[in-house]
Amino acid sequence: MKINAKSMFALLFSLVTVASAAAAEPGKEQQPFSFVQMCDTQLGMGGYEHDVLTFKQAVKQINELQTDFVVICGDLVNKADDKSFADFNEIKATFTLPCYCAPGNHDVGNAPTKASLANYREKIGKDYYSFEHKGCTIVVANSQLWKHPVEGEAEQHDAWFKKTLEEAKAKSSPVFVVVHYPLFLKDIEEKETYSNLSPEKRKAVFALCQENGVVAFLAGHTHQQISNEKDGILLVNGETTSKNFDKRPMGFRLWNVGGEEGLRHQFVKFEGFDAEP
Repeated sequence: MKINAKSMFALLFSLVTVASAAAAEPGKEQQPFSFVQMCDTQLGMGGYEHDVLTFKQAVKQINELQTDFVVICGDLVNKADDKSFADFNEIKATFTLPCYCAPGNHDVGNAPTKASLANYREKIGKDYYSFEHKGCTIVVANSQLWKHPVEGEAEQHDAWFKKTLEEAKAKSSPVFVVVHYPLFLKDIEEKETYSNLSPEKRKAVFALCQENGVVAFLAGHTHQQISNEKDGILLVNGETTSKNFDKRPMGFRLWNVGGEEGLRHQFVKFEGFDAEP
């Protein structure tokens, strides 16, 4: 029987609720939550000053929404230099809620090196990590190490990813994966291009997601909105805050988790900005 993403999440979320209730205070139930998916702030992609303004607008609108946290799906900057990273960090610091970033190819290089990874870790922070929130596990991975492996780094990253997913499954914790590169654009069998992963790697990563309770796979990179569903997993590339190639307005995705409607997301448009810079 095929289970869609909404049904899959409802099942997993109910398991989390039961497991949490056993350890929680009597009468205390698992609480739904919301978060924001941002993509490609990429300061310098749509014009540097423009991208600074749109990033600031995103922070303003997201702060007003009072969601639980925000994730940024890579390409924080267009050119990974001291100024752009410093400007990014300065604006990011004005969030009134936690902000979690994944690295993109413009942040660590199309073919990352140990030096470019070290630079990112110094200027921005960890390039892969996970955290738990209200019964769910959010896994922020470095998809550049899937696209262009760095010897020693890629093996360590992949072992961590597998272990983290398995630990979440053991706790019946629904998983959200946050990355830059999408696994695929339309079909898991499609050929490799600049905008997706190799067939071999995407299938291996997707298999781990299938086996370990992943309900959504959030990515950026494409500068166009793409939504797929495969085997109960939502795969969503959101609109950017810099420049969209599909002429869509700039903005971000608001995700709602749990509650009667299960798992859902919607587009939130920037106020005062048109589609093109």
